[in-house]
Amino acid sequence: MQFDAELLFRLVDVTGVFANGLLGGAVARTKGFDAIGFVMLAIVSGLGGGMLRDTLLGTGFPVALTDPLYLTFALLGAGVAYFLDFGRGWARRGLLVADALSLGCWSATGASKALMAGLDWLPAIFLGVITAVGGGMLRDILVNQVPSVFTGPLYASVSILASAEMVLLQSLNQYALGMGLAIATGGVLGLLARWRQWTLPPAAQWTVPRPRIRKLFRSRSRPMKGRLF
Repeated sequence: MQFDAELLFRLVDVTGVFANGLLGGAVARTKGFDAIGFVMLAIVSGLGGGMLRDTLLGTGFPVALTDPLYLTFALLGAGVAYFLDFGRGWARRGLLVADALSLGCWSATGASKALMAGLDWLPAIFLGVITAVGGGMLRDILVNQVPSVFTGPLYASVSILASAEMVLLQSLNQYALGMGLAIATGGVLGLLARWRQWTLPPAAQWTVPRPRIRKLFRSRSRPMKGRLF
Protein backbone atom coordinates (compact mmCIF):
# COMPACT_ATOMS: atom_id res chain seq x y z
CA MET A 1 0.00 0.00 0.00
CA GLN A 2 1.53 3.27 -1.13
CA PHE A 3 1.63 6.19 1.31
CA ASP A 4 -0.47 9.12 0.11
CA ALA A 5 1.02 12.32 1.54
CA GLU A 6 -1.63 14.55 -0.04
CA LEU A 7 -4.39 12.58 1.66
CA LEU A 8 -2.66 13.00 5.02
CA PHE A 9 -2.20 16.75 4.53
CA ARG A 10 -5.87 17.12 3.54
CA LEU A 11 -6.91 15.15 6.61
CA VAL A 12 -4.90 17.48 8.86
CA ASP A 13 -6.38 20.45 7.00
CA VAL A 14 -10.04 19.56 7.46
CA THR A 15 -9.38 18.36 11.01
CA GLY A 16 -8.01 21.82 11.72
CA VAL A 17 -11.15 23.38 10.27
CA PHE A 18 -13.28 21.17 12.52
CA ALA A 19 -11.14 21.88 15.60
CA ASN A 20 -11.17 25.62 15.04
CA GLY A 21 -14.91 25.44 14.44
CA LEU A 22 -15.16 23.86 17.88
CA LEU A 23 -12.92 26.57 19.34
CA GLY A 24 -15.13 29.24 17.79
CA GLY A 25 -18.15 27.49 19.27
CA ALA A 26 -16.44 27.36 22.66
CA VAL A 27 -15.99 31.14 22.54
CA ALA A 28 -19.66 31.51 21.56
CA ARG A 29 -20.63 29.39 24.57
CA THR A 30 -18.66 31.60 26.98
CA LYS A 31 -20.40 34.66 25.52
CA GLY A 32 -23.86 33.13 25.77
CA PHE A 33 -24.52 33.39 22.02
CA ASP A 34 -27.41 31.70 20.24
CA ALA A 35 -27.11 29.12 17.45
CA ILE A 36 -26.37 31.78 14.80
CA GLY A 37 -23.51 33.06 16.93
CA PHE A 38 -22.07 29.54 17.15
CA VAL A 39 -22.26 29.15 13.38
CA MET A 40 -20.69 32.53 12.60
CA LEU A 41 -17.80 32.17 15.04
CA ALA A 42 -17.12 28.61 13.89
CA ILE A 43 -16.97 29.66 10.24
CA VAL A 44 -14.81 32.68 10.94
CA SER A 45 -12.47 30.75 13.23
CA GLY A 46 -12.11 27.75 10.94
CA LEU A 47 -12.14 29.39 7.51
CA GLY A 48 -11.37 33.09 7.99
CA GLY A 49 -7.61 32.87 7.46
CA GLY A 50 -7.88 30.90 4.24
CA MET A 51 -10.56 33.21 2.88
CA LEU A 52 -8.39 36.23 3.64
CA ARG A 53 -5.46 34.59 1.85
CA ASP A 54 -7.46 33.70 -1.25
CA THR A 55 -8.99 37.18 -1.38
CA LEU A 56 -5.55 38.81 -1.20
CA LEU A 57 -4.18 36.49 -3.88
CA GLY A 58 -7.11 37.26 -6.17
CA THR A 59 -6.79 33.92 -7.97
CA GLY A 60 -10.49 33.05 -7.90
CA PHE A 61 -13.15 32.16 -5.40
CA PRO A 62 -11.87 31.25 -1.91
CA VAL A 63 -11.41 27.51 -1.64
CA ALA A 64 -13.75 27.50 1.37
CA LEU A 65 -16.57 28.35 -1.07
CA THR A 66 -15.62 25.84 -3.77
CA ASP A 67 -14.72 22.78 -1.68
CA PRO A 68 -17.82 21.60 0.24
CA LEU A 69 -15.74 19.81 2.88
CA TYR A 70 -14.57 23.07 4.43
CA LEU A 71 -17.96 24.61 5.19
CA THR A 72 -19.28 21.19 6.16
CA PHE A 73 -16.60 20.61 8.79
CA ALA A 74 -16.85 24.17 10.11
CA LEU A 75 -20.63 23.78 10.53
CA LEU A 76 -20.12 20.36 12.08
CA GLY A 77 -17.77 21.93 14.62
CA ALA A 78 -20.38 24.58 15.40
CA GLY A 79 -23.06 21.95 15.88
CA VAL A 80 -20.96 19.77 18.17
CA ALA A 81 -19.87 22.80 20.24
CA TYR A 82 -23.51 23.88 20.54
CA PHE A 83 -24.53 20.65 22.25
CA LEU A 84 -21.30 19.69 24.04
CA ASP A 85 -18.91 21.69 26.20
CA PHE A 86 -15.33 21.27 24.98
CA GLY A 87 -13.90 23.98 27.22
CA ARG A 88 -12.16 21.73 29.74
CA GLY A 89 -10.48 18.39 30.37
CA TRP A 90 -9.23 15.99 27.73
CA ALA A 91 -11.57 17.38 25.11
CA ARG A 92 -9.89 20.77 25.44
CA ARG A 93 -6.43 19.18 25.20
CA GLY A 94 -7.43 17.31 22.07
CA LEU A 95 -8.61 20.56 20.49
CA LEU A 96 -5.30 22.22 21.30
CA VAL A 97 -3.38 19.35 19.65
CA ALA A 98 -5.51 19.61 16.50
CA ASP A 99 -5.12 23.40 16.49
CA ALA A 100 -1.33 23.14 16.79
CA LEU A 101 -1.14 20.66 13.90
CA SER A 102 -3.38 22.84 11.73
CA LEU A 103 -1.22 25.86 12.57
CA GLY A 104 1.71 24.29 10.73
CA CYS A 105 -0.47 22.90 7.95
CA TRP A 106 -2.19 26.21 7.23
CA SER A 107 1.09 28.12 7.40
CA ALA A 108 2.59 25.82 4.79
CA THR A 109 -0.52 25.87 2.61
CA GLY A 110 -0.67 29.66 2.59
CA ALA A 111 3.02 30.02 1.81
CA SER A 112 2.82 27.40 -0.94
CA LYS A 113 -0.16 29.01 -2.64
CA ALA A 114 1.56 32.40 -2.55
CA LEU A 115 4.66 30.96 -4.21
CA MET A 116 2.58 29.23 -6.87
CA ALA A 117 0.84 32.54 -7.55
CA GLY A 118 4.24 34.08 -8.36
CA LEU A 119 4.95 35.99 -5.15
CA ASP A 120 8.39 36.27 -3.59
CA TRP A 121 9.49 34.57 -0.38
CA LEU A 122 8.61 37.38 2.05
CA PRO A 123 4.99 37.87 0.88
CA ALA A 124 4.69 34.08 0.86
CA ILE A 125 5.65 33.88 4.54
CA PHE A 126 3.25 36.74 5.28
CA LEU A 127 0.35 34.95 3.60
CA GLY A 128 1.27 31.74 5.41
CA VAL A 129 0.90 33.55 8.72
CA ILE A 130 -2.35 35.21 7.61
CA THR A 131 -3.76 31.79 6.70
CA ALA A 132 -2.83 30.33 10.07
CA VAL A 133 -3.80 33.13 12.46
CA GLY A 134 -6.30 35.22 10.52
CA GLY A 135 -9.38 33.25 11.54
CA GLY A 136 -8.60 33.40 15.24
CA MET A 137 -7.90 37.12 15.04
CA LEU A 138 -11.21 37.80 13.29
CA ARG A 139 -13.04 35.66 15.85
CA ASP A 140 -11.57 37.58 18.78
CA ILE A 141 -12.32 40.93 17.15
CA LEU A 142 -15.95 39.91 16.59
CA VAL A 143 -16.38 39.27 20.32
CA ASN A 144 -14.61 42.53 21.22
CA GLN A 145 -11.44 40.95 22.57
CA VAL A 146 -7.78 41.71 21.95
CA PRO A 147 -6.63 38.91 19.59
CA SER A 148 -4.91 36.26 21.67
CA VAL A 149 -2.12 36.06 19.10
CA PHE A 150 -0.91 39.44 20.43
CA THR A 151 -0.81 38.51 24.10
CA GLY A 152 -0.76 34.74 24.54
CA PRO A 153 1.91 32.05 24.11
CA LEU A 154 3.94 31.92 20.90
CA TYR A 155 1.60 31.32 17.96
CA ALA A 156 2.32 33.69 15.07
CA SER A 157 6.05 33.20 15.69
CA VAL A 158 5.64 29.45 15.21
CA SER A 159 3.65 30.15 12.05
CA ILE A 160 6.47 32.34 10.70
CA LEU A 161 8.94 29.49 11.20
CA ALA A 162 6.64 26.90 9.61
CA SER A 163 5.96 29.21 6.65
CA ALA A 164 9.67 29.85 6.16
CA GLU A 165 10.37 26.10 6.18
CA MET A 166 7.76 25.60 3.47
CA VAL A 167 9.14 28.44 1.35
CA LEU A 168 12.68 27.05 1.55
CA LEU A 169 11.79 23.44 0.82
CA GLN A 170 9.29 24.20 -1.94
CA SER A 171 11.97 26.30 -3.65
CA LEU A 172 14.08 23.10 -3.57
CA ASN A 173 11.18 21.11 -5.10
CA GLN A 174 10.50 19.34 -1.81
CA TYR A 175 6.80 20.14 -1.39
CA ALA A 176 5.84 17.05 0.62
CA LEU A 177 8.82 17.41 2.95
CA GLY A 178 8.00 21.09 3.47
CA MET A 179 4.39 20.31 4.40
CA GLY A 180 5.42 17.50 6.74
CA LEU A 181 8.10 19.55 8.48
CA ALA A 182 5.78 22.56 8.85
CA ILE A 183 3.06 20.40 10.41
CA ALA A 184 5.59 18.86 12.81
CA THR A 185 6.97 22.30 13.71
CA GLY A 186 3.53 23.72 14.34
CA GLY A 187 2.50 20.72 16.40
CA VAL A 188 5.61 20.42 18.57
CA LEU A 189 6.49 24.08 19.09
CA GLY A 190 2.85 25.16 19.33
CA LEU A 191 2.13 22.70 22.13
CA LEU A 192 5.42 23.43 23.90
CA ALA A 193 4.70 27.15 23.79
CA ARG A 194 1.31 26.61 25.43
CA TRP A 195 2.69 24.18 28.00
CA ARG A 196 5.69 26.29 28.95
CA GLN A 197 3.91 29.62 28.38
CA TRP A 198 6.59 30.88 26.02
CA THR A 199 6.02 34.46 24.96
CA LEU A 200 7.97 37.13 23.15
CA PRO A 201 9.72 39.67 25.39
CA PRO A 202 7.72 42.82 26.17
CA ALA A 203 8.59 46.23 24.82
CA ALA A 204 11.81 47.76 26.18
CA GLN A 205 11.43 50.25 29.01
CA TRP A 206 14.31 52.49 28.05
CA THR A 207 13.74 56.24 28.22
CA VAL A 208 15.17 58.78 25.83
CA PRO A 209 16.85 61.74 27.59
CA ARG A 210 14.99 65.00 27.14
CA PRO A 211 16.81 67.16 24.61
CA ARG A 212 18.51 70.24 26.05
CA ILE A 213 18.12 72.38 22.96
CA ARG A 214 15.08 74.16 24.46
CA LYS A 215 17.12 75.08 27.52
CA LEU A 216 19.92 76.32 25.25
CA PHE A 217 17.56 78.59 23.32
CA ARG A 218 16.11 79.94 26.54
CA SER A 219 19.54 80.87 27.83
CA ARG A 220 20.36 82.69 24.59
CA SER A 221 17.10 84.61 24.60
CA ARG A 222 17.72 86.20 28.00
CA PRO A 223 18.39 89.98 27.87
CA MET A 224 22.08 90.89 28.10
CA LYS A 225 23.10 92.78 31.19
CA GLY A 226 25.78 95.45 31.39
CA ARG A 227 27.36 97.40 28.54
CA LEU A 228 26.25 97.05 24.94
CA PHE A 229 29.73 97.93 23.59
